[in-house]
Amino acid sequence: MFGASIGRGAGRIVNAMVEALARSSINPNLLTVTGVAINVLCGLLFGFGHFFWAGIILIVANLFDMLDGKVARLTGRVTRFGAFLDSSLDRLSDMVVFVGLMVFYARDTQYHSTLNVFLAGAALMGSVLVSYTSARAESLIPKCDVGFLRRPERVVLLIIGALTTHPNSDHPLLNRMPAVLWVLAIGSFWTFAHRMYHTWREVQRVEAARAGADVADQRPQPASRVAQQARV
Repeated sequence: MFGASIGRGAGRIVNAMVEALARSSINPNLLTVTGVAINVLCGLLFGFGHFFWAGIILIVANLFDMLDGKVARLTGRVTRFGAFLDSSLDRLSDMVVFVGLMVFYARDTQYHSTLNVFLAGAALMGSVLVSYTSARAESLIPKCDVGFLRRPERVVLLIIGALTTHPNSDHPLLNRMPAVLWVLAIGSFWTFAHRMYHTWREVQRVEAARAGADVADQRPQPASRVAQQARV
């Protein structure tokens, strides 16, 4: 009940923002570019170790990422290039955040961790592979959005890791970014493997159905049907 109320309230706020932006006649592509620029700022903040503010900026950036599509649909300005731009810049947004984390953990400070650099790099690779697999698979099958660690889940995990980072605290629930990197690294490759398997299974099913249809077309027709076609 309480969660649903929060969801409805947040939905009303977002809808009000969408309507205001639609009335301003702003180009949805500008919102897309603004979102990725804010994500670049987020990556810089991660690189300099300002995790809490990076988490706040990440929330704002992904608000823009959510608004651009809604504004485009409301104003009837949905274009194929806009969808391409949004998808391409989403990949850039993912990468700059992970690069920022890699830079932070690679720096010669007390937080230096080769393991965390590796995990952030693995998470970056996994996130790109998940998105690429989906895009490539959908040229073969109708949809490939399976897996539990898609982009929204990755963003939420990064926000949790960032907002819980308080270096001077020993509280067990704080400073969870290393744990988040483990989840992102393993979960991204698990989702990548899931999408590979799903695509293989769907392609096999489609090809089997096509082969069955071809066999049916090649079967000899009954004599009565052949005679009827001849008369026609």
